Amino acid sequence: MTQTLRMMAVALARRLLPPYRRSDMAMQQNLSMGLSQHLVMTAQMQQAVQILQLSSTELSALVEREFLENPALELDYADVGEAQQQEMPDNARAFADYLGDDDLSPRFSRLEERRPDVADEAGRSLEEELLEQARFAFADECDRAIAVFLVGSTDENGYLTVSVEEAARVSQTDAAHVRRVLRVYQTFEPAGVGARDLAECLRIQAKAQGIYEGLVAHLIDAHLAALADAKIREIAAAEGCSPQEVQQAADIVRRLDPKPGRAYGGRTAERIVPDIVVRRTNGGAGYVVELTDARVPHLCIAQAYRETDGFDEATRSYIQKRLSAASWLITSIEQRRTTIRRVVEAILRAQQDYLAHGEAALRPMTMKQIAEATELHESTVSRAVANKYIELPHGTMPLRRLFSANLSASAKEGKATDAENMGKGHTAAAAKAAIRQAIETEDAHHPLSDQKICTLLTGQGFAVSRRTVMKYREQLGYPSSTRRRRY
Repeated sequence: MTQTLRMMAVALARRLLPPYRRSDMAMQQNLSMGLSQHLVMTAQMQQAVQILQLSSTELSALVEREFLENPALELDYADVGEAQQQEMPDNARAFADYLGDDDLSPRFSRLEERRPDVADEAGRSLEEELLEQARFAFADECDRAIAVFLVGSTDENGYLTVSVEEAARVSQTDAAHVRRVLRVYQTFEPAGVGARDLAECLRIQAKAQGIYEGLVAHLIDAHLAALADAKIREIAAAEGCSPQEVQQAADIVRRLDPKPGRAYGGRTAERIVPDIVVRRTNGGAGYVVELTDARVPHLCIAQAYRETDGFDEATRSYIQKRLSAASWLITSIEQRRTTIRRVVEAILRAQQDYLAHGEAALRPMTMKQIAEATELHESTVSRAVANKYIELPHGTMPLRRLFSANLSASAKEGKATDAENMGKGHTAAAAKAAIRQAIETEDAHHPLSDQKICTLLTGQGFAVSRRTVMKYREQLGYPSSTRRRRY
């Protein structure tokens, strides 16, 4: 019995304990060698990629910053005078002085001195305009204080956001006093300011124009909701007049501004500076691509800093690093210019009809197709067109807008390559142009529905659905066929 128990214990231990000796004997270590390829983005390559996707304005800021930080760089301004040229160091000793004296004033501040001091004048805000009118309109201090409170309680659209009772409580006066001030306040420019709802806003404007009478007054006072839903026949039945008369009065009401405060902003809109300008040649048969480098200072390496003889090893090493950084920056900027030019020229070759005839002739084109045509990577093309504006003979637009998908019905069936498909078919811009043409030439008494427009575009080779037609129509600013109908 004891022998049996001993054998059972040994068997159980063998199952529970890890077999160290057998595993050690089974384990083997193997060494192997293999080749693999992978791309490592160095700091210089990352800088080149970042420079490629900068706009001209952003590149100008980068150039100025690098110029101030790297003494090995010089600005090659065409208008630099002889006196300024004489101020530049004439040997590498100046560079050593620059490194050794932290208290020296930066000699590179001449960059800021050459830049003109142009003030950025912001446009007048609605609040500023109303406060100025209040100072002239109210001689009494109490009335002026109420008016100032009303101005502060007016939103950006020109609507009053507080009730008369609340204004009276805050101003510690009675509601009748506030109403007297409000009546004067509602005569301020822009017309319609100080209204508490849409009807009052339109009413103020109509009275100021002398048209608040008859059917126009009735539409403003009683039928704004029905007018918004284009219920012309219902309004005509309620007013006892013809639909044509209602529609004529509605046209007058629609000329009023429902948000009079929108004309005033806190700042003026910034002017778009194109990065690429496309001009017709003298004969008119071709086009010339110009990169707008006027705002980007040209950099060059300071010749004086190439002389490193006589310096210690640490100084020479630092000089070489700064020269290397300067050289790489100049190369990256020049490579950016070359890449953008290649991409833009390939785009123009594919969009000859667009240049000649405008948006309706824009052809389908993808970045992959341009990458194949220029033998560049698709990501390089994407960075080259990012944040860039192009000035064409018929307008300035983002460069990315020239890329669009193919809406041609045959494009989904064909198996041609991207290069063969480039410039063939229809784009969303062409579809919108066709929708605009259809609506502008329709019978105003029997306007085309979205489904009829969809059928019309399908017959022209567009692969669009009714929902797509509705989306494009709304983007173009056209109402539905019900609201476009004329009686």
